[in-house]
Amino acid sequence: MTERIVRTDVAIRNIGVNHGKHVALQAVSFDICAGQWLNIIGPNGAGKTSLLKSIAGIAEHTGTISINELQLDELSHRDRACWVAYVPQAPMFPPGMSVANYVLLGRTAHLSMLATERQHDLDFTFYILGELNLMEFANRDVTTLSGGERQRVAIARALAQASPLILLDEPTSALDIGMQQEVLSLIDKLRHEKQLVIISTMHDLTVAGKYPDTLLLLNNGKIASIGSPEQVLTEENIAQNYGARVKILNENGHSVVIPQ
Repeated sequence: MTERIVRTDVAIRNIGVNHGKHVALQAVSFDICAGQWLNIIGPNGAGKTSLLKSIAGIAEHTGTISINELQLDELSHRDRACWVAYVPQAPMFPPGMSVANYVLLGRTAHLSMLATERQHDLDFTFYILGELNLMEFANRDVTTLSGGERQRVAIARALAQASPLILLDEPTSALDIGMQQEVLSLIDKLRHEKQLVIISTMHDLTVAGKYPDTLLLLNNGKIASIGSPEQVLTEENIAQNYGARVKILNENGHSVVIPQ
């Protein structure tokens, strides 16, 4: 099953977010290109979710967000959804809707007004359901699923949206370790095959350093470090920004973070 491949270059410039008198983000800027996966890490309250919500267009912010020099904040919600898919940490699931129809909602942004889904939309939806091992749940009410199953369904909807930029806020928080590996491996496979841009947040530093090729460490709303997992996941960085003592090991080219 194939979908369109759009060459995507994302530029984040001077993003700032205030919650009343609290400054959540201060002048955050970075670039990310097609096929790259950037994961945002940092202590609680660092501004990770505020940054994702700004890019998704659901948080008021200063600064600019552009894809291929197209200013996202100038687009309608529908047009923006063609470029950006967002999976929050706690997605909402409407009662009475089947899993298949929920995932099919991801195709809405690609339909003209009052149009119905085409065969291609249905085929692509069921392809994603199969890839995430959700076919057995296709006709189930989405609200009857377990937390981990719902998380997979939310990710499936984002993948079905076929937007070149996908935002994932703690995508594995409700998944067991086996399903974590399956879901993250699929996301990794699709971002290479379709040259997607993935921006995620993950608390588990070892997992965060395994799949993404770039880590952005936030603290107090500012970028403390950005680079490869090996550059960012250092004992000094974690001590300074998390106040934690850890040991960093290298396992088959990946950083493993062990509390001390």
